[in-house]
Amino acid sequence: MQLFTRRGYDTVTVADVAEAAGVSAMTVYRHFPTKEDLVLMEQPAQVIAELVAASPATDPLVRRVGGALVDAAAVLTGGQGAEPAVDEPFLLDCLRLMTSTPALRARHLDSQYALQQAIVGALAIDTADPDAQFGAQAATGACLAAMHTALTHWAEGNGKTGLPELIARALAATFGGAATHS
Repeated sequence: MQLFTRRGYDTVTVADVAEAAGVSAMTVYRHFPTKEDLVLMEQPAQVIAELVAASPATDPLVRRVGGALVDAAAVLTGGQGAEPAVDEPFLLDCLRLMTSTPALRARHLDSQYALQQAIVGALAIDTADPDAQFGAQAATGACLAAMHTALTHWAEGNGKTGLPELIARALAATFGGAATHS
């Protein structure tokens, strides 16, 4: 991450990353199939899907998804007194690179689509009901758009406001109280 932020994402090669890490380029590719994978994290998708699956099925979709996004941000950043899963300056650097680098923005869009599908799957909506599937996809997409806005604002503000709080605020601006835990 230091190489990318210091020299620019596009100028750093995987060989540069491997040299800085003291490993071969093949070792880097074994763990990170593409250069974009060095910056974008897939770990939150699993955490979010698990939180959605554990949410009460009787809650509105946007509350299930929105609550999971806020809770996952708390797990990731150490909100609510928990030990952070990721170093906050590292996460801020990743977000800044993602928003400023076209290749990473495109890859982020792909990962957002995969996250949306994972969340819809975790909601366990009746797959025989196309309207229910469409509603789940729309609600999830709107929640993810609110989260993206919060992530961008968080990175621009250098993490001064807690990420879970910003996501909750973005969800409240989008849905009112329907997307947050009561």
